[in-house]
Amino acid sequence: MSRLLNVTPALQQYIIDHSAREHPAQAALRAETAPMKYAGMQISADQGQFMKMLVRLIGAKRCIEVGVFTGYSSLSVALALPDDGRIIACDISEEWTTIARRYWAKAGVANKIDLRIAPANETLDKLLAEGGANQYDFAFIDADKPAYLGYYERLLKLMRPNGLIMVDNTLWSGKVADPSENEKDTVALRQFNDFVFNDSRVGISMLAVGDGVTLLRKR
Repeated sequence: MSRLLNVTPALQQYIIDHSAREHPAQAALRAETAPMKYAGMQISADQGQFMKMLVRLIGAKRCIEVGVFTGYSSLSVALALPDDGRIIACDISEEWTTIARRYWAKAGVANKIDLRIAPANETLDKLLAEGGANQYDFAFIDADKPAYLGYYERLLKLMRPNGLIMVDNTLWSGKVADPSENEKDTVALRQFNDFVFNDSRVGISMLAVGDGVTLLRKR
């Protein structure tokens, strides 16, 4: 028998209250981001906690993030990294990442985060050109949805065997499962989901965490 759980706002808060052990800088960053116009782009606290767990479980030291926004996800990863761990954070917005930089500094992890302000594909191509193939442990994709497949292909080359790619928004408020929803981002995510499901280069797990996350393990 299938057991489908309706995650109400009250239950979501319960999950956060009983799983998200936030650093004070994380909580403060969430509070500052909440009233912003695009606050919905920020990952949830329970998803940040999940990312920390994954980074620690796989012993990650070299990480990449595509899509920084105000920096909650990169902050989560950096807090989980060992002292010699680093994350390359890719974004194109000086405005949003200025906020991120403040909170990275407050948490004492700014030295672990290498922010690259440029189109992410340019940064990823540069890493590959510099010999970065098969060198990275963990990556997170949370940026423009039509570009997901391009990011994925580059990151798959950069990941070491058994490296983990985490992809955000793969359920897209349930729209990916609704044939009547055909807006550009929805279609792009649906195509991405179909592609990675059929990609024998990776192991896959899609989870109803946040707005949907897909975990892809490089074989």
